[in-house]
Amino acid sequence: MKKLILIFIVTAFVGCDSSDEVEDVLDELSLQEIEDLQFLKEEEKLARDVYLFSYDLYGQQIFKNISNSEQSHMNSVSVILEKYNIQDLSFEERGKFSNDLLQELYNDLTDLASKSLEDALIAGATIEDLDINDLNSFIINTSHEDIKEMYELLTCGSRNHLRGFTNNLDNLGESYDPQFLSIEEYNEILSGSHEQCNN
Repeated sequence: MKKLILIFIVTAFVGCDSSDEVEDVLDELSLQEIEDLQFLKEEEKLARDVYLFSYDLYGQQIFKNISNSEQSHMNSVSVILEKYNIQDLSFEERGKFSNDLLQELYNDLTDLASKSLEDALIAGATIEDLDINDLNSFIINTSHEDIKEMYELLTCGSRNHLRGFTNNLDNLGESYDPQFLSIEEYNEILSGSHEQCNN
């Protein structure tokens, strides 16, 4: 399987009003925080859409279950976007993304998933590998506790998803090699048990 490389370039529209009250300024997000949140909404949608694609092909419950979880993740990000009045760049349509790089990644992952059940599980593990790596960066970028808490909950869920996909691959005699996480962090996640993440 070829390495999937993603360069994070997010185009964000941010409205600025010079008449904002002083107290509102304290709650404003940095451009980086806004870009991270807009990117994350579409990244979680990518996960959901790829898993629904795989479920339609193979009917395996793991894809349905985790796609439902990804919808919950999308909802969590939407709450934060609405709270801070940030434009949601995501589309309703399955498989369609405003971010060209995520669109390309979706196309690559669904092409991979269409080859076999094993490849669909590898696509799933790849998504969770990438998600955790991105969330680790996003957490560092924010100073807002509510956003940080949301990132941590989503990271917890992604660790469970990664364990689920790799366990299913193990049952088929296949394995996954991490592409984004370090081998040390990847092994630490796999050595842990299922976590209660409240999502």
